[in-house]
Amino acid sequence: MLLLIPGPVATRPEVRAAMAQDYAPWDNDFRTLYAQVRERVRALAGGGAETHTALALQGCGHFAMEASLRSLVPAGGRMLIPHTGQYSARLATLARHAGHDVVAPEVSQDAPLDPAVVAEALAADPAIRHVGLVYSETGSGVVLDAAAIGRVVHAAGARMILDAVSAFGALPLDVSAMPELDSVAFSANKCLEGMPGLCMIVARTERLQQPEAREGGSWALNLGEIYAQYQRSGPGSFRFTPPAQVLASLDVALDLYEAEGGREARLARYRENVRTVYEGMIGIGLTPYLPRAVQGPIVVNIHAPADPVWNLQTFVDQLKRRGFVISNFFNTPLPSFRVGCIGAVTPEDMRRFVAAADAALTEMGVRRREPAPAAS
Repeated sequence: MLLLIPGPVATRPEVRAAMAQDYAPWDNDFRTLYAQVRERVRALAGGGAETHTALALQGCGHFAMEASLRSLVPAGGRMLIPHTGQYSARLATLARHAGHDVVAPEVSQDAPLDPAVVAEALAADPAIRHVGLVYSETGSGVVLDAAAIGRVVHAAGARMILDAVSAFGALPLDVSAMPELDSVAFSANKCLEGMPGLCMIVARTERLQQPEAREGGSWALNLGEIYAQYQRSGPGSFRFTPPAQVLASLDVALDLYEAEGGREARLARYRENVRTVYEGMIGIGLTPYLPRAVQGPIVVNIHAPADPVWNLQTFVDQLKRRGFVISNFFNTPLPSFRVGCIGAVTPEDMRRFVAAADAALTEMGVRRREPAPAAS
């Protein structure tokens, strides 16, 4: 069964095999492994050894984002979080639960955010000192220009928290070139092609040493305390019981990442996956949700067919019978289905998926494959 969802993703056999061993998390061999993973991830983000550090948490990407918001934004701080899609809405929710005052202007969800919108919002409201941003909106497939937006944040003297959960490892990122960036959060089970259950943060060390980093209203999701744990007990010490097998499998996934050719090679494969799905869907009479010019390399959304027999769950079940799993929900304003193009999958896998989708629609009796009139 091939997972075509934007996380957890399909993984290589070597990654899954690394889960087969038991580990003692406080054994010195495991501490060495964990310290090694932290250093590899920091370097992958472009962080300097003297300026940045990588931290890990048990859980999904939302854990890393909540920890960042609670630890690196002062309590009651005013944040700008443009509403670019479903995941920016979740980011705003996390910020509000952390006690922050959120400004969430509505912007287009079908095109990248114009950095000028952020610049204007910051100029109009000097009380905003932090910006929260989702690098890749998997709800729509749109990718934002995080570096360009970061530059206007820096020019305004503000700080930025970046959700790169579905972007890290594929989309360009150099945290050393982004002085405004307090932290970037991601998870093991997306573009790094590891297993689920582990999220990580690359943060500026100086920010973790500020008093507010240990006063975020959470004991477990506290980046200042996690960093202090490293200082007390060494770089391979996990504050609480870690997902040890997931960490071990991530180390193997990073080996495979490097062997493939690193970020550029992985992004090239994902882009070819997207191209194959995008053109293939058009070829069988379906309509991609985004214009080709703004289609990102992580996930492709397709307008639901107008035919009255269309049913997303039935379609998902038909695809599963044919060896593919896609999401049985959508996050776009209009009905759609989405196809994840990341993970250990290839363009050939995507060609087989297009054929399976065509066969599934035929078996369902879906003749009208164009979008409903409201989507035209």
